[in-house]
Amino acid sequence: MIDPYQLQDYFELPPAELEHLSRKFSPLQLAKGEHFLRQGSYRPRMAFVRTGYLRILTEIHGKEVTQWIALPGYLVTDLAALVYDQPARFTITALTDCEMSVISAADYAGLAREIPGWSRAERGFLAHCFVTLENRVLSFLSMTARQRYESFFADHPELFNAVPLQYLASMLGMTPETLSRIRADLAS
Repeated sequence: MIDPYQLQDYFELPPAELEHLSRKFSPLQLAKGEHFLRQGSYRPRMAFVRTGYLRILTEIHGKEVTQWIALPGYLVTDLAALVYDQPARFTITALTDCEMSVISAADYAGLAREIPGWSRAERGFLAHCFVTLENRVLSFLSMTARQRYESFFADHPELFNAVPLQYLASMLGMTPETLSRIRADLAS
């Protein structure tokens, strides 16, 4: 179970329905290096990250590309795998020891029958996911590498001491060398 109020930022539901939703989550601990999900697998689920950091990545032409780094307070999943029962497109790996609260795809799918306001709440959640993705695409289209770095650093400075810089560089769409050069320029 998870504290219902940790979910209210993602799902706009009345307190009793948030409580029902929270009871569908169960605790899970991952050790550093363990996988929550593997690309190609059929084990969809979603987790709320309570502690630790997770790397969401995919392999493209034999090269690992970091899609996102999940922090405490984030929900993580492969949305297409969760909603459409497709093989996972992403691998989600613990970068540190992690404590999470997890809901299975079957329990997630059953929420529409169990929670009267679920349809509206899920639409809001999916819209939030879509807008986040749009903002990320827009940043790649409209910002320089330095601007992307500065924006991300302003929002998440703690990651730069907790996560290998090559993962952050990949996520920001640049080489590790470019990231190092930007950091050196800003330090001088």
